[in-house]
Amino acid sequence: MGFRENLREAIDYCGIEQKELAHKSQVGLRSIENYLREDGSMPSADKAVQIANVLGVTVEYLVTGTDSTKKTSASIGTETDPKIDHETRKLIRAIKSLPDNKQRIVIKNALNLIGIIKEL
Repeated sequence: MGFRENLREAIDYCGIEQKELAHKSQVGLRSIENYLREDGSMPSADKAVQIANVLGVTVEYLVTGTDSTKKTSASIGTETDPKIDHETRKLIRAIKSLPDNKQRIVIKNALNLIGIIKEL
């Protein structure tokens, strides 16, 4: 994937609107829209850094789709693990947004459903 696709994925993953991204990154909305167009241009390095910071990714990720800084054992099996698909990341985000006690309930029920634990 290229910059446009990686930017689109990061925007979708964060659940942020283009207008909000433009505001928070201090990059014009028209510029953001341009970067997302099929025939759009690439941002300058400083604008890419501003966008990446708001989205919580690296410029390397936006350009290449990979992030060498996150290829540590600590990221394996977590939301930042590059092997986790988009839908699973959305599920992880949704669970993380719950209060701790509800997170435990959801996880315990999921483990029960797949047969890892037998009790509720």
